[in-house]
Amino acid sequence: MCRNIKTLYNFSPPATDEEIRASAIQFVRKISGFTHPSKANEDAFNQAVDQVAKAAQDLLGSLVTMAPPRDREVEAAKARARSAMRFGVS
Repeated sequence: MCRNIKTLYNFSPPATDEEIRASAIQFVRKISGFTHPSKANEDAFNQAVDQVAKAAQDLLGSLVTMAPPRDREVEAAKARARSAMRFGVS
């Protein structure tokens, strides 16, 4: 999976529409190979982003878990620590 696509499920507060759309854009970019589509492909690209965002929204709305929601700040700190161990402190 693309490293820029973040887990959006089971966080407090829940993922925003903007976060879901950003993940959809990253997904469509990855599978299409386009960072910025040409004018000829722009409509198809945007339609795909809309459809992926809708599917992601539906999925996140229908998932069920008994686990407590994760804290965004705690998860971000863990990610920074993993990055520092992997790449060193800059």
